[in-house]
Amino acid sequence: MQILTPHKFHIPVMGLAYSIDSPIKVARFGINSTISIIEDNLLEAMRKHYSKKYGEDYVFISSKEKDYRIKRITNYLSLVQRLVNIEFEKIKASTFTFGSDLMKYFEMLPDSGELKNIFEKFLLTENVSEKENLAVLLKEKMKPGAIEVNIMTKVDKDNLDKNNLPIPNASDALTALKAYACSDLKDSAIVFSAGLNPRLYNYMEDFREFDADVSGYFHKKVVIKVSDYRSALIQGKYLAKKGIWVSEFRIESGLNCGGHVFATPGLLMGPILNEFKEKKEELLESLFSLYNPAIIAKGQQGFPKPHPIKITVQGGIGTSQEDNMLHNYYKVDSTGWGTPFLLCPEATTVDKETLQLLLNSKEKDVIRSQSSPLGVGFNYLKGTSAETERLNRIEKGAPGSPCTEKFLVSNTEFTKKPICTASRKYQKLKIKQLEESDLSEIEYQQQKEDVLSKECLCVGLSNAAALNYEVPFLKKQQAVTICPGPNIVNFSKLSTLREMSDHIYGRSNLMHQKGRPHMFVREIELYIDFLEQQITRTQNPEKRMLKNWGTFCNNLIDGIDYYRELLKKQILENNQEEFESSLKKAELTILKLKDSLLKTG
Repeated sequence: MQILTPHKFHIPVMGLAYSIDSPIKVARFGINSTISIIEDNLLEAMRKHYSKKYGEDYVFISSKEKDYRIKRITNYLSLVQRLVNIEFEKIKASTFTFGSDLMKYFEMLPDSGELKNIFEKFLLTENVSEKENLAVLLKEKMKPGAIEVNIMTKVDKDNLDKNNLPIPNASDALTALKAYACSDLKDSAIVFSAGLNPRLYNYMEDFREFDADVSGYFHKKVVIKVSDYRSALIQGKYLAKKGIWVSEFRIESGLNCGGHVFATPGLLMGPILNEFKEKKEELLESLFSLYNPAIIAKGQQGFPKPHPIKITVQGGIGTSQEDNMLHNYYKVDSTGWGTPFLLCPEATTVDKETLQLLLNSKEKDVIRSQSSPLGVGFNYLKGTSAETERLNRIEKGAPGSPCTEKFLVSNTEFTKKPICTASRKYQKLKIKQLEESDLSEIEYQQQKEDVLSKECLCVGLSNAAALNYEVPFLKKQQAVTICPGPNIVNFSKLSTLREMSDHIYGRSNLMHQKGRPHMFVREIELYIDFLEQQITRTQNPEKRMLKNWGTFCNNLIDGIDYYRELLKKQILENNQEEFESSLKKAELTILKLKDSLLKTG
């Protein structure tokens, strides 16, 4: 039997620092949240901070120790579990008094849940005996939120021995996986994002921590973040053949999200969710038909029926109406609210300067940039200290970053040993190559701009926590990068955890901006902008590219037709006329784009 969370939403991973200690802040209230475990230097700094705060002994784990990375990650995660247990038990041991965290736990719950109904009875009854019995029952049913961890599968640098040879099973993603498996986390989950990594998935097969017990319960569940149904099926089958069950597919909008963006070929969120809804049973049976024989072949006990699979969604959700639609119509098990929580210090960790930038951000300030060394789009807030630092280096004629962390080294264009495209070394060599090339002025400037736009994300996405808690782990490097989704412009005030939960469940409204488009409409706008940018950036497109763009347009038109059917069914509670007007405008833009592509071809 799987333990059910009392809340209908979760807090996804954000950057490296922004949700680094979210479980310590929110798990006591039954809210699930996700930590990135790639940057072990940051985790070690956080372990030092929280050990001191809670009076625990702290012994520094040096990078000279054997398996230091695994030890750092494991020790931090185990510490987080202990602290969550302490804080949760502290709440359970308290009394139902006005303003207490115990009252807050139940007051923040969704109004429709069983636990909230019992709590309402508790508040209303005047019978002393009944009140005492209900108080006991409420405490028995309390559950802490899950501590989830995230591994971005593309961040998997090999680590070398003294002879410069890769150490077996010691790459960044594999060591993070082992560290999680060895940690004390219970009722937890590991979230894999950014696509299938065969080496990582193959390595998982060595760990029994991801097996179900005889009752079918997983203490450490596997979650895959996907952009569409096909990706879920491919990755789910790959793991099922190895006897690994995926307990949740976490669907994220390809563009209407924070951080790295992985655009679909014009497939929109609504049709994607509908496919999951219609094919969920098919997905269950398909994976179980591979999983059960695989575990039996390993000598394990088979199961009579599939384990549960959750379907969750995140990316651009901004109102309780949208949240309700996702739960009620698409039957998702949970919704991910990330970007709005950046303005909730009770849940996330953002330094004061960057927090002020978020509060003042306008639509022009949040861009889909080329800042990531991974070579994919990256939703990014302009005006940060990291952007200022990068531009100052360019102005001084010394572009690029020192590259101290090296998690994103992958380029071997000029060197045998991979280097990062945000590094000084790479940018110096690349710009020299561009200067000596026979490019047109337009192509030269575009490629040069792409090179110079790369930022050190290892440092920039970590520093908010280092600054907030005064635990610097990098000398003379304090610049901060932050990666909210486009949705941030709709929120402009700091909120408490209670205020955010009230907003999500429709008990209040934190959104300041009038005329905000529905999340589905906003995603269409982002996809049109993405396509226009792709076309503009391509000087002499090949026939194959033109064909792909045509397919992209067709998929967008199909998505618009699908939304029109939803309007007829009155599924969308948004202003119907405004929604249809937005669809019409988008459709005309896409048809013009398609027509121009046909003329080009």
